[in-house]
Amino acid sequence: MNHSAKPTSTLAHFPVALFSSVMGLAALTVAWFKAHQIGAMPVEIGMTLRWATSGLYLFLLLLFGAKLLRHPAQVRADLEHPVKLNFFPATSIGLMMLALLWSEPAPSLARWMWGVGAAVQLGFTLYTMSSWIHHTRYDIKHANPAWFIPVVGNILVPIAGVRLAPADLSWFFFSIGLVFWLVLMTIVLYRLFFHEPLPARLTPMLFILIAPPAVGFLSYVALVDQIDAFARILYFCALFLTLLLASNAMRFFRLPFFISGWAYSFPIAAMTLATFEMALRTGADFYGLLSWILLAVLSIVVTLLSFKTLQAAARGQICVPD
Repeated sequence: MNHSAKPTSTLAHFPVALFSSVMGLAALTVAWFKAHQIGAMPVEIGMTLRWATSGLYLFLLLLFGAKLLRHPAQVRADLEHPVKLNFFPATSIGLMMLALLWSEPAPSLARWMWGVGAAVQLGFTLYTMSSWIHHTRYDIKHANPAWFIPVVGNILVPIAGVRLAPADLSWFFFSIGLVFWLVLMTIVLYRLFFHEPLPARLTPMLFILIAPPAVGFLSYVALVDQIDAFARILYFCALFLTLLLASNAMRFFRLPFFISGWAYSFPIAAMTLATFEMALRTGADFYGLLSWILLAVLSIVVTLLSFKTLQAAARGQICVPD
């Protein structure tokens, strides 16, 4: 009996935050496809990463499905947790990122994945905002950049959505993400400026600050098909936040590894893709050089995070109580 009890309790503590690894790996894959398009890098890198990302998503989805079936009370507790709640939409964002990866080789499959992902994302947004409005358990110390994921995550929908659905649907999601990015950015900065620093476990999430303007830039450019003044505002806001966090690099290097470390990957990838887009559309050498530097940094970061995650899993340090 003891042998069967251990896997059960391990499964009960499967962290939904692991889906952020799919977001990071998928965005890295898109970046390598972009590198192939611009700089004649081998397309096989992107193709291999696409299969790896798809396999990882399915594996995590199976584990999460098993947790939902066998430990529904634990899933319910996670949904009511002020921090864990924000990572549930990583499941829908991961699916929409996969839709982007498969939009060319399998457009019908991609349309289905995007539709399900967008619908689930909207559901999580409504649920999370209702929770915030009618709460009895939130305090300002709970505010952190992960709050962007459920609501501001909508800003990502148009990147694939412009090819797969009517434009107004993409504008709907973009508008939600953009407006509430400004609202939540104010709350999160207030918490960071006037209250105690984030605990070490949540500190990597500061990188999430980069994602809304970087992804917003990509979505906006996909919608209007040009680099205009507003696109530049979004891009340079993301660039400033990247510089701000890069200037504090030693603080992040000193942190031990947590699953929250995957928060480094997707924002850096979003900034890499935004810079590739600027290079493509402006032809400026500066953006071309910066995009290759960012791709190198991103590839190293994702490789290290993958190694550290596998190492932690082998040591039984992933599916454990907080």
